[in-house]
Amino acid sequence: MARRDELIVGLDIGTTKICCVVGAQTENGLDVVGIGTHPSKGLRKGVVVDIDATVESIKRAVEEAELMADTEITSVYAGVAGGHISGLNSHGIVAVKEREVTEGDIRRVIDAAKAVAIPMDREVIHVIPQEFVIDGQDGIREPLGMSGVRLEARIHIVTAAVTSAQNIVKCANKAGLNVVDIVLEPLASAEAVLAGDERELGVCLIDIGGGTTDLAVFADGSIKHTSVLGLGGYHLTNDVAVGLRTPFEDAERIKKRFGVASARYLGCDDVITVPSVGGRRPREMSRKILCEILEPRADEVLTLVRQELIKSGLEERIPSGVVLTGGCAALEGITELAEEIFEAPVRLGVPSHVGGLKDVVRSPMYATGVGLVAFGLRHSQGRGTSRFRIRDGSIFSRVRQRMRDWFYAELE
Repeated sequence: MARRDELIVGLDIGTTKICCVVGAQTENGLDVVGIGTHPSKGLRKGVVVDIDATVESIKRAVEEAELMADTEITSVYAGVAGGHISGLNSHGIVAVKEREVTEGDIRRVIDAAKAVAIPMDREVIHVIPQEFVIDGQDGIREPLGMSGVRLEARIHIVTAAVTSAQNIVKCANKAGLNVVDIVLEPLASAEAVLAGDERELGVCLIDIGGGTTDLAVFADGSIKHTSVLGLGGYHLTNDVAVGLRTPFEDAERIKKRFGVASARYLGCDDVITVPSVGGRRPREMSRKILCEILEPRADEVLTLVRQELIKSGLEERIPSGVVLTGGCAALEGITELAEEIFEAPVRLGVPSHVGGLKDVVRSPMYATGVGLVAFGLRHSQGRGTSRFRIRDGSIFSRVRQRMRDWFYAELE
């Protein structure tokens, strides 16, 4: 078993579920050694609306992952999403001091590119270099040591609302966790499901989660555009609950088991049993009715994503097509519907290139969690103390708190 300090933990704090994934670095790459999931009760559209409920859900997911991985989890990489996320491209230019690019020159040009006006209520969570240009020669990935007199950098900046990001960190801290870093969820998902050749050629990643749909466009090996839309699987389930007049939990179960994104892809028109509200008797109805409820909302979500893609001006730069991931991407027929809307090849994105519990995580719902671990593995080298170490407590205080929780649980 890997030592605790060798483990990397990803915490996907989603609108419908909290997912905790524990990974261990091996000679062959990454092994998933623990997974914990629990329904999420305190978020709406990716934003925390009830801290206590969110903390409780995080604790349950982490405890399950700890049990499976046989370790104590203290630090995590946390995912962030929501309509408050904003991405922009920027450009900076500096003169090369010694006519040979040094690490100092690279830092200076990135700082110059970062010097954009950002409102006080927002904070930068990612600065991602896209490419460097030396004396007019573009497409340079690593300029260190190259000769030149003028260095330019094109970067992608991702910002988030300060309060929303702080609330994610606060919830993790209250659950007894330190947050090493917060990561934009579509970037994390891309780590888990995209192939290197797709990033080079150009691909659009669509992560359809519970409360949000995240978009990330890659081309020439780097990120070109990110955005988050406030629509997701929750809205499909809500439509089913309203349309079939059934409790929300039953609507979610019916959607997962019998739902198809379009009635055109319905193999057989079965009869399904639908529970009623208020203690009324269950009813039987055609499965086609369920599909006719799901299709308009699925079409709306994908159409809005395509409009966002067109607005970014990158629609012609994704010859690799579209990769769908996230829990809602498991809905039957949604890849075929997406092919019609985007007029491009579409595939389902599941975590790949991982070992250990790879058969368990081979589902689009685990893409962000596994991606957070992969992101942490790639960025943990040389990282010092946590950027977000807010919680102050020793191992003794954690043990004391757990004993107190157990004691009161027994009394109840």
